[in-house]
Amino acid sequence: MHSHNHHHGAAEGSDASRRIGWAFFLNVVFTIIEFIGGWLTNSTAIMADAVHDLGDSLSIGSAWVLNKLSDKQANTTFSYGYKRFSLLGALINGMVLILGSIWILIEAIPRLAEPEMPQVEGMLLLSIFGIAVNGFAAYKLSEGHSLNERVLNWHLLEDVLGWVAVLIVSIVLMFKPWPILDPILSIGFTLFILFNVGRNLKETILLFLQATPDDKQMNEVLNVLTSKAEVQDLHHFHIWSLDGEQSVMTVHLVLSQEVTVMQMKNLKITLQKELEAFEFSHTTIELEFADEVCRDENTTNQH
Repeated sequence: MHSHNHHHGAAEGSDASRRIGWAFFLNVVFTIIEFIGGWLTNSTAIMADAVHDLGDSLSIGSAWVLNKLSDKQANTTFSYGYKRFSLLGALINGMVLILGSIWILIEAIPRLAEPEMPQVEGMLLLSIFGIAVNGFAAYKLSEGHSLNERVLNWHLLEDVLGWVAVLIVSIVLMFKPWPILDPILSIGFTLFILFNVGRNLKETILLFLQATPDDKQMNEVLNVLTSKAEVQDLHHFHIWSLDGEQSVMTVHLVLSQEVTVMQMKNLKITLQKELEAFEFSHTTIELEFADEVCRDENTTNQH
């Protein structure tokens, strides 16, 4: 018994690609402006942020390509389609962002000992521009639900928070010569982002390794399957996710001793209706007779 749910269609995927494309374009343009601005203001903080933004642009670009690829139709090579490429994008971006954050910490910590005074007015103008550009890009991506977009959103939020730090520091430096505030704030923000990205990355790695995406859902589906009088037992029950959004479910159901063909038909119709609520992109249910030996009995099994 096979069913295919195309509830999350190509339209949603193309929306994600468009949002990521916007973020990529804004980031590339702004990174160029940042390098020039960092050089003109003699601000090592802005230069460091420019290098970080360059890393963001590269990872957003790769996410854009992978997201577009994930919308392609299934074929004989990728029978489930290309959805997992989006997950691969989220994995790469999470790694890039963690490495970038570690790099920022390596840059910022020595500055605690030897802080430098930048050109404050230029910093102020660039920070307002930075908040506007990155804020708009983050807002565009916040409309998305894919894991890829969520990881990229943290890239952009990190930049927004970084620019808020630059804005606060530049205002304070206009009145007080305390350049040490810059590395202190950037370290604080980076640690905050590192924590959140680490959490997202852990979820991505688990999905990549085909861990069960949702234990609560697993138990709910199990209850639906075992509550039927025609079902005596079940095994080879698996739920895994293609891309963090679309899940696949497979199960072998062992039927009770005296089940008629009509009862089997009714069971399939009932299960189809009840499982619709879970919005699986693919479900495969194999019905086995009570005295039948399962051909997969020697393979890895959860139940």
